[in-house]
Amino acid sequence: MSVDQTQDDRVRQFTVGPDDDGVRLDRWFKRHLPQIGFATVSRWARTGQIRVDGKRAKVDDRITTGQVLRVPPGGEQAERAPGQRRALSEDEMALADSMVITQDRAAIVLNKPPGLATQGGTGMKQHVDGLLDAYAETGPRPRLVHRLDKDTSGVLLIARTPGSAAYFSKRFSGRSAKKVYWALIVGVPDLFEGQIDAPIAKQPGTGGEKMHVDEENGQTARTRYRVIERAGNRACWVELQPLTGRTHQLRVHMAAIGHPIVGDGKYGGQDAFLTGSISRKLHLHARRLVIDHPDGAPLDVTADLPEHFAASMAQMGFDITLSDALPDDSPTPMSRDQKKQAARQHSKQIRKERRGERRERITGKEAPAKGRSKPAAKTGAKSGPKSGPRSGPKSGQKPGQKPGQKAGARTVAARRGPSKSNAGKRKD
Repeated sequence: MSVDQTQDDRVRQFTVGPDDDGVRLDRWFKRHLPQIGFATVSRWARTGQIRVDGKRAKVDDRITTGQVLRVPPGGEQAERAPGQRRALSEDEMALADSMVITQDRAAIVLNKPPGLATQGGTGMKQHVDGLLDAYAETGPRPRLVHRLDKDTSGVLLIARTPGSAAYFSKRFSGRSAKKVYWALIVGVPDLFEGQIDAPIAKQPGTGGEKMHVDEENGQTARTRYRVIERAGNRACWVELQPLTGRTHQLRVHMAAIGHPIVGDGKYGGQDAFLTGSISRKLHLHARRLVIDHPDGAPLDVTADLPEHFAASMAQMGFDITLSDALPDDSPTPMSRDQKKQAARQHSKQIRKERRGERRERITGKEAPAKGRSKPAAKTGAKSGPKSGPRSGPKSGQKPGQKPGQKAGARTVAARRGPSKSNAGKRKD
């Protein structure tokens, strides 16, 4: 929040802090004076009552660290003390403290338990967003920058300041943040490692509460997966790395290939529940997060398994040391549309280079002397480009590719067997 705040009977002055560097003026008001509506801020700016370093300012002007904002008195829709915190019960404070994995000046990293929602909703009395006041000792209230499903456990990043929230949000939206999940799935895929490429959209008639694979109208969704260990043909333990961030993406994709996540009755129905003493809770855990940090060194955090997940792992005899949940940094295979676009760009570049070569040949010839006629063309010589079929591959065509052949895109590229070091023998 801004510092060096002063106030008298006429005006208020605020010095722009580092976390607000580069933000719009109206966004600054929303962060620090939310009781003042946008219409009031616009009127003040239009009439010159808001000043930045003594000069008139517009609502869409961007402010920088160290600038002084002059704000006229009044305009509040409701009196509220800056940084006022909601009173939390002792149980809520204890829950908030128990979730913390690590924290610093920019971030608070939590290990969210299953069953606790990230944000509030209808009939949702307790959620992570409602507990954030427990971490607001001084300064602005921490804020969410991504979310996990209610029944999914694991790493959840909270931004401590508005500046760090903007920084981390860009990393999530730009897909530079690396997330790895652990899951137990029903059955064993034929392909033990690969990528699922299946567009996802909201399922009609569910009010947006359920998603499904929609090849025509869905949004692009890609997930990498790897089988770590298997319990015969009954179930297996997998690493999942979402390359896009669609709602319920991992759950939808695993159900789509016929191997729903254990305990996911929403997308797997009764087939998602194993017989015996295996818990009926969802077995999906955000195990590891690697993301850039404003201070320089990347933030790399791992979250312990919840009790029900750890018990299921032990009962199936899985060795937790076989996976370090290290994100796969290999390039993402291009989709069919991306390959077509790349081929068009390649062809365009080839044509451009050839045009340049023709210009060089034309401009490089000696001009005939003044008063002398051009030498006669040699017998059989032709000017201009050759006619007839061209030899060699067409522009943009790869060596060995037949004319007219299009490059296909595989939705799942994988190997067919786990390594002997981290997979048990198939049980009959």
